Parts: sequence; C-alpha cells; structure tokens
Amino acid sequence: MATINAQKVLRAVGKLDRTATQEQADQLVRYLSMLEQWNRKMNLVGPSHWEDMLNSLVVDSLYLAEFLNDQSLRENPLCLDFGAGAGLPGIPLRMFWQDGRYWLVEVRQKRVGFMRSALARLGLPHTEVFHGRAEEALDRLQQSEQESTADLIVSKAFMPWRKLLDFTRPMLRPADGYPGGMLVILSNDPPPEADLPESWGLTAATSYPVAGKQHYFWALNVR
Repeated sequence: MATINAQKVLRAVGKLDRTATQEQADQLVRYLSMLEQWNRKMNLVGPSHWEDMLNSLVVDSLYLAEFLNDQSLRENPLCLDFGAGAGLPGIPLRMFWQDGRYWLVEVRQKRVGFMRSALARLGLPHTEVFHGRAEEALDRLQQSEQESTADLIVSKAFMPWRKLLDFTRPMLRPADGYPGGMLVILSNDPPPEADLPESWGLTAATSYPVAGKQHYFWALNVR
C-alpha cells in the first residue's frame, strides 16, 4: 500500500478544486492514516484507501468549510454534529473552519473511541466528542455550560429531513430579532421548493461535485 504524505494530499485536494495549507495537509495525513488503520479492524467507513476516503467523504468537509464561512452565525457559535460516526464531516471540517465550539455527537462506542484518538493526535481547538444520544448532549450542555440551545446543528444521514426539522427545532436558538439557530443538512438531493414548516426558512443552498455526482448543503434558519 502506497504511503500517504502531505504532498500527495495537497495534490489530491487540488484535484477537487480546493486548497489546503501545509498544516492542514499534515493534519489530513494524520487523520486519514488513522482512518485507514482503524478501518481495517472495525469497518468505520466504506472506502479502504485514503485517496478514496478523501474524494468521497472528506470532500464534504472541504466544501462545507467554505459554505459555513458565508453564513450568518452568532460570534463563537455552539455547534452540534449529530451522528458524527468516524468524524465525518466534523473532524476534517475543524481543520478548515474553527469558529466556536464543536461537539461531535455519537452513540456508538467504537466510533467514539476512534474520534477521541484522532482528536488527541490532531489538537483541533474547541472540538470534543460526546458519547451519547443527541438529546443527552443538549442536556449535558444545559447542565455544564448553561447553554439551553445550539447555534448550529450539522446533520449527514442522521434521520430523514422532515423528522429532523421537528427533532432539532427546540434545540436551536430562537430568532429573537436576530437570525435564529441554523440547521445544515448534507444531502444527495436538492432542497425542497415547498413543504417547509412555517417555523423554518431556507436561507442558503449549494451543490458541489462528489465522484461525478452532485451533493448539496441546505441551510435552514429557525424563524
């Protein structure tokens, strides 16, 4: 198996029409190397080679960082990533977008173990793993940090989007004269043109290429 290094990662990122610094490339090397190694033992993700992981999974994070930079969020936002799995998109995202505090929420022990090991090696700021259900993460925040709601929730294949809107609505900061909390959905489909509840507004959407197909981000704000 070919050894991964920063120059190979930089070239692969460039082929995706993205850019990375030397530090970010070094971080991706550490993360992808760990993901390859752990994946051989516990099948964390589908692809087995680092470049396939980058092209089909990490690519979401690269585009998501740019997307989030264009959104209106409160200063130092509190962010929850539901169903974080092996840290995708959250861990690579935090290499490129480091605003606020970011909680990777995951109920499966083996994936929690992987993410904690990866974060220990990467040293990403204000990024941590919560082992438990999404509802329990919010309870913990309310108890330990006096935060009753989040500013941003990120979801990739956590649950069907209609159910997700009902599920996350009480977890997000109300509008109160300022843009309310935001839900960002990573999807294989474009956002719905209608059928959104009145308490939600579609504020932004974009598409980007992944392995010859179009994937989408939807940004919905609480009204």
